[in-house]
Amino acid sequence: MKRIQYHRYGGPEIMQLEDFELQIPGKGEVAVKVAFAAINPIDWKVRNGYLKMVTGKVFPRAMGSDFSGTVISVGPGVTRFKPGDAVFGLARIKESGALGQAVVTNATFVAKKPDNVSFEDAACLGTPGVTAWNGLVDKAKLTAGKRVFVNGCAGAVGEATVQLARMLGATVAGSCSVGTMERARSLGVEAVFDYRVTDLSKLGNRFDVVYDTAATMTIEIGLSLLGPGGVFLDINPTPGKFIRSIFNHRLKPIVCTPRAEIFDSLARVAKEGKLRLPVAEIVPLSEAIPLIADLEGGRKLGGKGLVAMN
Repeated sequence: MKRIQYHRYGGPEIMQLEDFELQIPGKGEVAVKVAFAAINPIDWKVRNGYLKMVTGKVFPRAMGSDFSGTVISVGPGVTRFKPGDAVFGLARIKESGALGQAVVTNATFVAKKPDNVSFEDAACLGTPGVTAWNGLVDKAKLTAGKRVFVNGCAGAVGEATVQLARMLGATVAGSCSVGTMERARSLGVEAVFDYRVTDLSKLGNRFDVVYDTAATMTIEIGLSLLGPGGVFLDINPTPGKFIRSIFNHRLKPIVCTPRAEIFDSLARVAKEGKLRLPVAEIVPLSEAIPLIADLEGGRKLGGKGLVAMN
């Protein structure tokens, strides 16, 4: 089998498409034949070594987090899945591996793909859906009638956040580029601001939840937009922010933390047509490295970039 991997931490030039041997799934694990993998910024952040305290120093290391595919085999204790099940999910961040023809991950990081959701669409749901859920449900405890502001409301995590907030009964405002404003409005963002020209610190509105899904908002601006009891969700966690959040409970750094309950919920809302992210480009595995490098370099697709394994 083949996958994209690297032999040291570094830039896009170190990515290689190489042969590998798929391990046998252990206790609580599943092996999945990947149909599609979605490209995410976390993929190159891991490769660049930003998380090497977690990922370690053993090489070669695989790349890729979000995938859809078919279960090949299950490890001891796994009862939720069987070989042949169509699924979507997340690779473990320590091993990664979604950008390959097969991957082994925790069974709790996977859900069955609804029949009415394509493999392409299902591959997009993992990181954006889980991150949106971690912020709005786990941290903010969002309920109907609340007001939410999403910075970066037309990015992948932003769109997932908008759709989830609307599903929970919240009203949503947000910021994005001029070219994506219409897309944001179509998702239900009631007040959309051009991030290039709007001074968000001067907005008169106050919100129950401010979610910086673009990782561009300062803590000061985020907190200034909050009403009484509001929380600022920060998608770009740092040790300093975690320390600051101990003393200011309105600041909540978000780390993508998957679990079976979240994936099952994402499958349900996707089946109901309430969560879908646009696919902008699909390339075969043999052409994935240039696309990853382009996206890392700042190319905008206007939707998800996918890698097809067949």
